[in-house]
Amino acid sequence: MDGSWVHAVRPGGRTIDRVALYLQDKHPIRDGIRYVQRAEAAGFEAVWQAESRLVREATVPMAAFAASTERIKVGSGVVNTWTRNTALLASTFVTLDDLAPGRVLLGVGAWWDPLASKVGITRTKPLRCMKETVEACRLLFRLGEVTYQGDFVNLDGVRIDVVHGDTSARDIPIYIGATGPKMLELSGAIADGVVLNYMVSPTYNDEAMERLTAGAESAGRSIDDIDRPQLVVCSLDRDRSKALDNARLLLTQYLGQQPHIMKASGVDQSLIDEVNAIVDWPATGEQIEKAAALVPDEVVQSVSASGTAEECRAKVDEYIAHGATCPILYPLGDDVELMIDAFAIEGATAK
Repeated sequence: MDGSWVHAVRPGGRTIDRVALYLQDKHPIRDGIRYVQRAEAAGFEAVWQAESRLVREATVPMAAFAASTERIKVGSGVVNTWTRNTALLASTFVTLDDLAPGRVLLGVGAWWDPLASKVGITRTKPLRCMKETVEACRLLFRLGEVTYQGDFVNLDGVRIDVVHGDTSARDIPIYIGATGPKMLELSGAIADGVVLNYMVSPTYNDEAMERLTAGAESAGRSIDDIDRPQLVVCSLDRDRSKALDNARLLLTQYLGQQPHIMKASGVDQSLIDEVNAIVDWPATGEQIEKAAALVPDEVVQSVSASGTAEECRAKVDEYIAHGATCPILYPLGDDVELMIDAFAIEGATAK
């Protein structure tokens, strides 16, 4: 992957070569545009737009970010394999590439239950579905005619039918959002990169690296061929207690809604059970606040970069030391620009 990013030196000799921004649905899209522009000026290499819950669709804000910037890459973090026909998925990202040539990243994931089942989707053979989606999109990005027969993807002489625009093949890297060991191995075998999950501990990455390496070697590749950006919750505030409390609320929601991720990070099962006894799906704000009182500071800081700027940078260093190639910072604090500036690449033109 592109290794041309400026080398940033941090206090204490720490180094951060690459950094990216993650936006979900906390901020209005127009505010998001402003944050992305500031991140671009601060030397951030990419912005990744979430589509995890049934809240904000990813490609509309991606288009807004792409149209409002010149250099920063724009990725989906992540769309899923189930709700878009693969040909439409490929066509959408070719359209985004028309808007921002060479700056678009397709991040795709296997989605999760109970959300999928609640909208009528039965997720069977998610690994097979992912493999077919990645293979078919990669073929379609060449803008030639594609015939593909699979269990989930079936294309019969299909092409991205550009009539008046650029008909050349598109360079759109494909990243898989992976958490479990089998999806990590598949990512190592077939993807340009993997988007490692957030709300995991840095030591979770050790096993993830083993699985990615195994997958890469099975396909005759090296782990160095796989880019490994990682979502990192970053709750930075001048008021350290407020920073920790903001992260605690998100962690509590994850303990209730995606306990498998918490278990993978070594969170004690008894805490997961206590939180789940309080939090339903979808959780109410009252339930989350009540359950949050059970979550100690050390658990919050074990799976997030929370606290002062120095604490947040030190935690990000841990994720990098355990295999991440680029932190994708998810700002929880009210002052997003404060977080962006704290991670600005040295020599960038932050405003």
